[in-house]
Amino acid sequence: MHTISDHGAFFADAQPTKFKIGLMHSTFACYDIPTAHLLSEGYYTNKGSGGVAYRCSFRVTEAMFFQERMMHAAANDLGMDQAEFRRLNLVRDDMFPYRTAFGFLTDSGQYGKCLDVGMEAIGYSTFKQEQEEARKRGKLLGIGISTMTEPLGAGNSREYDILGIKMFDSAELRVHMTGKAILRTGAKSQGQGHETTWAQIVAHELGIPADDIVVEEGDTDTAPFGMGTYASRSTPVAGAAVAMASRKIRAKARKIAAHLLEISEEDIEWELGRFYVRGNQERGVTIQDCALAAYSNMPDGLEPGLENTSYYDPPNLTWPFAAYFCKVEVDAETGVWDVLNFVAVDDCGVRINPMIVEGQVMGGLTEAYAMANMQYITFDEEGNCIGANYMDYLLPTSWETPGFELHEVVTPCPHHPIGAKGVGECATVAGPAAFVNAVMNAIEHTGVRNVDMPLMPNRVYEALQTGKNVSGMPPVLSD
Repeated sequence: MHTISDHGAFFADAQPTKFKIGLMHSTFACYDIPTAHLLSEGYYTNKGSGGVAYRCSFRVTEAMFFQERMMHAAANDLGMDQAEFRRLNLVRDDMFPYRTAFGFLTDSGQYGKCLDVGMEAIGYSTFKQEQEEARKRGKLLGIGISTMTEPLGAGNSREYDILGIKMFDSAELRVHMTGKAILRTGAKSQGQGHETTWAQIVAHELGIPADDIVVEEGDTDTAPFGMGTYASRSTPVAGAAVAMASRKIRAKARKIAAHLLEISEEDIEWELGRFYVRGNQERGVTIQDCALAAYSNMPDGLEPGLENTSYYDPPNLTWPFAAYFCKVEVDAETGVWDVLNFVAVDDCGVRINPMIVEGQVMGGLTEAYAMANMQYITFDEEGNCIGANYMDYLLPTSWETPGFELHEVVTPCPHHPIGAKGVGECATVAGPAAFVNAVMNAIEHTGVRNVDMPLMPNRVYEALQTGKNVSGMPPVLSD
């Protein structure tokens, strides 16, 4: 890889001395490639601070877009089927944990299974025949594939910090004598539904109903230490801290239950929300009983109250996987392309709330569609910004945005307390290449190998008319 990076006026990355180009070297992490080389050129410019993008931090989107465009081109050069070329090179299930060519250690995955699920859902086996028949009718159909695994959960304190401050996260959980609870975290929701997800984690660990849990986030007067919400790190780091704080409280409640039941702690069994005597399931106490006793009937030598704080420093990044398939039709007379079907298969480990996961995937795919189809900022020959307002910089509405068919494969993360890997940025990372590869598959029989994003109709039309690649680079400004 050769990367040219515009860093703006100064770095804004986590530990810029270590990650001058973010995580571009996460590329090819899902492929069994023994050797890789990356050359980077960085430039300071008069633009805003570089390194952090709202669609995915640390330049991972760029890394995966490069990866999947390269895989598409390589398959064509070798005369191989796009899906089978990827299958041949994907890391196999029995190779985990897998050390990538750039030194990352990926945790787990079923990459081949995700590919199979997507191929079945998109109708891949019959597409080539469908494509040939469509061309006879003057229709240009294409199918694009994008597979990726993404490093999430920045917080491994051995490697990740901001100006020396380590990037772990924490959670504070207090169970009142009423049996209701309040949870505080340093992470702050930006619309991802943390309030629901965190309450569900506590409910799963302690059996307290989610409606009885108040979640308080990001209040700097009361919140415990936290390093923020980005890099899809909320569930991998802050969510893990919530689970660990819950487990510490359950361990203390177990001692209280043994006291209330007048038996040894070794004779206590646990089921969700309740402790009971081994061999006598009818005799037991609820977590609410233990909460009341923590303030009214404590055993000798045990500190009153039922609360705890957990700091979670992840041992490694988490590595979700995705396989996306896009089918498009290109109008040869206008360059307009329409999405006929889009199939997304995500393996983000254990899903705490499937509805929230699906919402994040759909939102991310909408972002990916915008990147591939309409959004860009550039400058004219006089230095005026093209795309400085929402008349020129287009946002996809419900009218333009295609529908998405979502599927799941679940491979738990082996080192995360609840097996979750995170998903917030996966669709924006893997999505753009699927759209672009689909359009290129529809028109590459004309000799075109590449059209730069965004694939606006005028660029696609120009490529079809000339049979040549179309660059989206802005004009070079003279002195």
